[in-house]
Amino acid sequence: MGPHPQALRTTAVAAVSATLVAGSALGLAPTAQASPHPVRFVDITGDGGTVLKANVVTPQDAGTTRRHPLLVLPTSWGLPQAEYLAQAQRLADSGYVVVTYNVRGFWQSGGEIEVAGPPDVADASKVIDWALAHTPSDARHIGMAGVSYGAGISLLAAAHDRRIRAVAALSGWADLTGSIYSGRTQHVQAAAVLDGASVVTGRQGAELRQIFDDFYASDLTKEPELLAWGKKRSAVTYVDQLNENAPAVLLANAWGDTVFPPNQYADFFEKLTGPKRLALRPGDHATPELTGLFGLPNDVWTDTARWFDHYLRGEANGVDREPAVWLASRSSGGYETYPDWKSVGATHRKIALAGTTTIRANVNSGADGGIVFLSSVLDQVAHLPPMASIPLLPRRWAAVWQSEKYATAQHVRGTARLHTTLTPTKDSGTLVAYLYDVGPLGLGKLVSTAPYTFHGRTPGQPFGVDLELYSTAYDVPAGHRLALVVDTVDPLYIEHNPSGAQLTFSSPADDPSYVSVPLREQ
Repeated sequence: MGPHPQALRTTAVAAVSATLVAGSALGLAPTAQASPHPVRFVDITGDGGTVLKANVVTPQDAGTTRRHPLLVLPTSWGLPQAEYLAQAQRLADSGYVVVTYNVRGFWQSGGEIEVAGPPDVADASKVIDWALAHTPSDARHIGMAGVSYGAGISLLAAAHDRRIRAVAALSGWADLTGSIYSGRTQHVQAAAVLDGASVVTGRQGAELRQIFDDFYASDLTKEPELLAWGKKRSAVTYVDQLNENAPAVLLANAWGDTVFPPNQYADFFEKLTGPKRLALRPGDHATPELTGLFGLPNDVWTDTARWFDHYLRGEANGVDREPAVWLASRSSGGYETYPDWKSVGATHRKIALAGTTTIRANVNSGADGGIVFLSSVLDQVAHLPPMASIPLLPRRWAAVWQSEKYATAQHVRGTARLHTTLTPTKDSGTLVAYLYDVGPLGLGKLVSTAPYTFHGRTPGQPFGVDLELYSTAYDVPAGHRLALVVDTVDPLYIEHNPSGAQLTFSSPADDPSYVSVPLREQ
């Protein structure tokens, strides 16, 4: 079951075409601004001789014998090489040599799209080699940064090239499979957007086209190949190498990132042993960094500059003494700091999922996670997350449990966890869990969600389900309730429920079902 791949791809191409016109204008806008730092457009020979189109911005005193810290910024998926020019100018003002380059397979750079594969990692080192040979860069002080695709490549490069001493990975991924195939479920809207963007702005090779087609097709015989392909492109695979190299790593992401959800960054952050920071804010994929690409004030880019100023320029700005985790609530704004990720949800409150409930599959109940990009942006700018009328959700297709009414505000922080017992009527299936903030009139605002897919189960045989919902920071007002809703269809994902399937949720006395909600200490 699920959307037709060709329809998804066609829709994505149309939507992305319009989006990238704006994105290209965004990337080119800074070039019109007067600047004391001339931009050099250069060709850099990447791995295997592939030509990479790049920009070089240097400090005003670059003609002297003084050496400057080097920053290398690979472009985002589908954006042109001018994407970072506004930030490159600012960083050059601070004394950095900045080289930004279009990754292979996109725009004017040569080659085919490798999706952060080994050639992309090798390209990053080739760009560093070129910069050390052709600019007044200091080989002892090298950093990499990027948004989205550039973030993922920066992390992978730092694991493979020990010359990289600091990284700022903004709206990126550390676990590619855990991002677009979490809960063993295809995140089809996210994949379709990436697919469409690469068709419009780049050159897909046969391998990438086959990966997308296999991803949409839900062919379980291809699953091991897809997992292996994603593992090779995930920084978490090389975390031991990264820790051995010990660069200072800044990870920044949005709570509502529909391409790279925050859980995989938080898990990766906990595995890092060197200098590190995790910053999570409201928004969707790359939206927290967006205004900074126009050269406007932006706290993500301010944090990035401070990170490099300390770890590359040696500035005593206090970054190394500040807490490692910074969170901004989706409800109230402002930042909260914690010593580590484990301290974020200091306490947990369980909501019992009592009784036995059966739902039918294949129908969207009215509860869903919204639309990729749009819904979380609305939450970011207007505090309007996806909503549903909880009393009106049809119980034929949606299971609903609610907490008591809370006398005081509940500050949800971290990762909610669902534990239940499921009995299916078919061997495969998909469920989607939603946690809602429910007001006095029954209107639910989405707090978090996550999908879960199973295969190879015996019909009629119960089994345990443990599911992490997407991490978040949300404040439930006094007088409201929390509700857990489970159904089987969400446009964000491909569902695997055969026609006529039913799912029964139960709560055995020796293994009760619950959702555990992480709360900030009052």
